[in-house]
Amino acid sequence: MRKSLSRAVLGATVLSVAVLGLPGPATAATAEPERSVTDIVPVPVQAKADPKADFTLSPLTVIRAGKGTNQVADYLRGLLRPATGYPLPVVPVNAGLPAISLDLGHADQRVGAEGYQLSVAKSGVTLKANTADGLFEGVQSLRQLLPSAIEAKHVQLRKWTIAGGTVLDYPRFATRSAMLDVARHFFQPAQVKTYLDQLAQYKINTLHLHLSDDQGWRIEIKSWPRLATEGGKGAADGDPGGYYTQAQYKDIVAYAASRHITIVPEIDMPGHTNAAQSVYAELNCDGVAVPPRTDTEVGYSSLCIGSPTTYKFVEDVIRELAAITPGKYLGIGGDEAHSTSDPDYKAFYAKVNPLVAKYGKLITGWHEIAKTGLPTTAMPEYWDQGGPNADVAGFAATGGKVLMAPSNHAYLDMKYTEDTPLGQDWAGLVEVKDAYDWDPATLVPGVGEANVAGVEAPLWTETIRTNDNIEYMAFPRLPGMAEIGWSPQSARDWDTYRLRLAKQAPRWVAQGIDFYRSPQVDWK
Repeated sequence: MRKSLSRAVLGATVLSVAVLGLPGPATAATAEPERSVTDIVPVPVQAKADPKADFTLSPLTVIRAGKGTNQVADYLRGLLRPATGYPLPVVPVNAGLPAISLDLGHADQRVGAEGYQLSVAKSGVTLKANTADGLFEGVQSLRQLLPSAIEAKHVQLRKWTIAGGTVLDYPRFATRSAMLDVARHFFQPAQVKTYLDQLAQYKINTLHLHLSDDQGWRIEIKSWPRLATEGGKGAADGDPGGYYTQAQYKDIVAYAASRHITIVPEIDMPGHTNAAQSVYAELNCDGVAVPPRTDTEVGYSSLCIGSPTTYKFVEDVIRELAAITPGKYLGIGGDEAHSTSDPDYKAFYAKVNPLVAKYGKLITGWHEIAKTGLPTTAMPEYWDQGGPNADVAGFAATGGKVLMAPSNHAYLDMKYTEDTPLGQDWAGLVEVKDAYDWDPATLVPGVGEANVAGVEAPLWTETIRTNDNIEYMAFPRLPGMAEIGWSPQSARDWDTYRLRLAKQAPRWVAQGIDFYRSPQVDWK
């Protein structure tokens, strides 16, 4: 059986090469790897390079998919085929052919739920993990060991050498998140998918979608249909709006899942609600609809805290959003509610917090909600600039975990320098080193390593309109945020990181990513 399978695979591969004119292994180009296993971003827990163990892809290479690994194997094949032109068939056994082997369930116990083991030898590549998530994260490291040209969309005639060595790796924090504000400016589903692909490369496992704000409402709610059809028309500076149908949202969620990323939807409340209050007059205490707003002021809007209609509205939104969101968390906002008194704020969440649990979800929101008596299963997101915060520390003292997104380090919409053509500067100028050189476990007194759920890199879009804009603000800061969330603090060092970061640039060029060439990094 093994012989016949080997002959069948070999025959099919040779036929593909001969008949279809697929490229063989080029000899003219250098075989020297661009990067070694010690250059991976985020930096692994353990990595040992072995230059004598480089593996070369060829038209005969197969992807051996062990039990339960087919989805990741197909994804890997999709990454490697466009640039190599090789068949790279996914097979259950390698049958003696050179192979990249994927193995589920036999990894070192230390790698846990998202870690992996990678071994690159002359005879083949082996990637092991305990879960499909871990296997997928291992693929992201593996792709970095190939030449940058592997990211090209068309066949490149060259030698495809994978840098030799071994890696044992697992994340520091369970949540490594990015946030995209689609409320200030709307991004089409295809644009969100592009960002998801870019996030996946650096082991980001969560995308928080900011779906509502004063300028626009971006998700179809069937029980309140005008939220989207009318409230979705606006955007910052009077630009065109838009919204996701529930079918489109579910498609985004499914695409994210194929990249092992969980979508966390957020409906901001009780403030940042002007878009909703402009189309449904009953959400205002005086029963009069407010005018639409396209400016970027904050803090002026508030739902009517004493009205039963408010809670019918909130429950309907939570119910419909929970039904189409398979992830554990729903975001319920809570930031900058300057027009809501403190007693009203607490009264509002006393009614809203239980609604999230009623529909089977856990609470997340901005750190202001920490003062509302949250269950320890909640995940408030800290967006201030560090230092004492009694509410956040108090929540941590109960055993809760906090998502860290300090605006003066993690906000991707902050300008790099005074001359940056996009972004804002209210939290300061955030160069690449500023975005990288901080520790989530020492940011807020009373919130130590055990109380940190992870990190998030928010991108607010007051000035962001296109994917090029997203890329320019996210790269090169996003990989650093990913490393903060994934890598051990003891392994992180700016001087070595900036060298590894520079080696990522050719990959971004091959992918067409429009990144900021910070003078803090020696780009090659």
